[in-house]
Amino acid sequence: MAAARLAREAPVAAGAALHVAGGRLPLPGGDTEIDWKAYMAQVEGVINGTYDYTQLQGDTGPLVYPAGFVYIFMGLYYATGRGTDIRMAQNIFAVLYLTTLLLVFLIYHQTCKVPPFVFFFMCCASYRVHSIFVLRLFNDPVAMALLFLSINLLLAQRWGWGCCCFSLAVSVKMNVLLFAPGLLFLLLTQFGFRGALPKLGICAGIQVLLGLPFLLENPLGYLSRSFDLGRQFLFRWTVNWRFLPEALFLHRAFHLALLVAHLTLLLLFAFCKWHRGKHPVAAEGSIQKEGSIPAPHTQPYPLNCGKIVSTLFTSNFIGICFSRSLHYQFYVWYFHTLPYLLWATPARWLTHLLRLLVLGLIELSWNTYPSTSCSSAALHLCHAVILLQLWLGPQPFPKSIQHGKKAH
Repeated sequence: MAAARLAREAPVAAGAALHVAGGRLPLPGGDTEIDWKAYMAQVEGVINGTYDYTQLQGDTGPLVYPAGFVYIFMGLYYATGRGTDIRMAQNIFAVLYLTTLLLVFLIYHQTCKVPPFVFFFMCCASYRVHSIFVLRLFNDPVAMALLFLSINLLLAQRWGWGCCCFSLAVSVKMNVLLFAPGLLFLLLTQFGFRGALPKLGICAGIQVLLGLPFLLENPLGYLSRSFDLGRQFLFRWTVNWRFLPEALFLHRAFHLALLVAHLTLLLLFAFCKWHRGKHPVAAEGSIQKEGSIPAPHTQPYPLNCGKIVSTLFTSNFIGICFSRSLHYQFYVWYFHTLPYLLWATPARWLTHLLRLLVLGLIELSWNTYPSTSCSSAALHLCHAVILLQLWLGPQPFPKSIQHGKKAH
């Protein structure tokens, strides 16, 4: 019922009272886009025969997204009258928004860890997310929709198809790589090193296949533009580091310290948290009775729904916490995972009211434009509470594990 109501109201409600770059926004169909014209100009360059990434430009600068972005927005280019019909584009993104909610709800349904009242917040309480999807037409929602489709496939034990969709998501925007450490851990746990190589090959092969026209034209230009890990961000757009002096924000030593902290915390979680919760489970997924002798080729760490979702969501969240900069559209990178991170690993000291307070403060921080020292500090405080909850809480496992599913 909520989804149906959102389908009717999303295009209007999202434009009624949202504020992303300050002030109220006009209704859909007006001048609401930020990067859409730049996307269309970049795609048009490819349509006109330019495959050298260093020559593809838009109003906001050079093309810095992988090839999957080009193909998807090329389709949107033709579906919207060469990018001129913004209302049609917003309607398409409204459908994408509802599809993303459906994919997220399917994930939460299989974990059974979040109380139903929390979904109201996810559907209705975030003006920022509505704006990012329905008004602003960023590529971030496209990447995240593919990512959530990938997770659903992994939960269905369709590992090959899940890796395929994961790679497609990376090909739209590189932020999906924040989930990659968690996926690598799951693949190694499920298949071992040799067994994981074909799945990793799928991820790499899709990137090569999609980028082939650009790699043949200028391989160095394509790789340096679409996978630029050292790109510098503007201080005026940062949401999470506003309380720092600009010189420190731009300093390479600060970026290196964040990277070291990011990798250190990933390793701590991998060895101290993700490896916990041993249960003898046969390779086919059947549960052995307690006290029985494990059969040969058993897997010591069961990849049930809770294990998969917790590992992936935590991997991404750690990356968010130590990002060099977060811009307003980046909120969708982790917005739909926050309820799970807060409710899946229950801690006695974190009540329902405190969890809702954390969600509210995060929303308030992302809706403060321009960001302030207080809003950035509040965001980091909320992130620290969630990290502490994840570290102190037990590793989540669902009450039941599906039987008889074979990994593909």
